Amino acid sequence: MVWTYNELSQLYYLNREIEEIQKRIDELETAATSCTARLTGRPHASGVSDKIGKYTAEIVDLKSLLDLNLKKCFYELNRLNRYINSIDNSEMRLILSLRYINGLGWEQVAASISPYASGDSVRKAHDRFLRRNKTS
Repeated sequence: MVWTYNELSQLYYLNREIEEIQKRIDELETAATSCTARLTGRPHASGVSDKIGKYTAEIVDLKSLLDLNLKKCFYELNRLNRYINSIDNSEMRLILSLRYINGLGWEQVAASISPYASGDSVRKAHDRFLRRNKTS
């Protein structure tokens, strides 16, 4: 199977989506706890429970979406690992693993491979590999 840059990047973008969803859940949970009613013994204004209900419903929806994205992430990780392990070139397997599974930048990938490699040279080797293995 031939993979494109977009297919290789799916795990990275799924992880970013998961981070954003988790951040939104945290914000909503903070907002929901900050608008809880105070027990003062006096009548309280309406609307507090409506806000909490709204926040709770959105939190439940986002947690469901988060669970779905975590499952997609696990699937993509397994799929990506299978593809990378099918590559004959061990250096390219390492480059692809560091870049797409560990999410490292090109300079970090280069430093992990060799003290003499540059991020630019590693990226170019990656690009050549993808071009060479593309079906016509």
